[in-house]
Amino acid sequence: MIAELARVARALLPGDVALAVADPRIAPPPVWPEEAPAMAGMVAARRGEFAPGRAAIRPPLRALGAPPAAVPMGPDRAPLWPEGIVGSLSHIPSACLAVVAHAARFQSLGVDLEEGAALPEDLRDAILIPAERDWLAAQPAPDRGGLARLIFSAKEAAYKAQYPLSRQVLEFSAMQIVPDLAAGRFDACFTGSAGPFRAGDRLDGQLACGGGWLMTVVAIPATRSGASSR
Repeated sequence: MIAELARVARALLPGDVALAVADPRIAPPPVWPEEAPAMAGMVAARRGEFAPGRAAIRPPLRALGAPPAAVPMGPDRAPLWPEGIVGSLSHIPSACLAVVAHAARFQSLGVDLEEGAALPEDLRDAILIPAERDWLAAQPAPDRGGLARLIFSAKEAAYKAQYPLSRQVLEFSAMQIVPDLAAGRFDACFTGSAGPFRAGDRLDGQLACGGGWLMTVVAIPATRSGASSR
């Protein structure tokens, strides 16, 4: 599974984004001293994600030629990437995905991994806006739970990508996801303003589904203003 996730992530992401997929069930190396304070108040499950995530960051940083550096957690719980680096992390119980790139090439990155189980009915109204529910209702009934999970994952990836630029924690209603399943991509359309983004601005995303998992990615190039308006 780890090798397959790495292969899929490589296909979804631009070539100048470095990545690694690690198995969090294998004991990772100790975190760096600057990173350790973040673990003090964490529950066991979160600690079990944090150290493998930090370990997964090291190889792609080396691949970029970046000097060794700690990646502590900021007051907002987001990773504090080394100067000149942008990145994103995501976890499921069986895998951790880390992606990094030079800030000269990308303004930000967002990745999300999800297990492929159907999104529970009671969460759909909280996560999906009316246009997304209409799209879902037009899909084959047996597929709707998994596709609802896919919309959730796309929102997570898009939110992670926009956050370093807006510094705003958005509600699920702040974006409409428009999936193109045949093309393996989606648009994340802002429904209101957030930092440099305005209503109608869109982020381009990529998606993939595999054996029991979903992956979504958003990479915002440095050459854009932060969004593409259509």
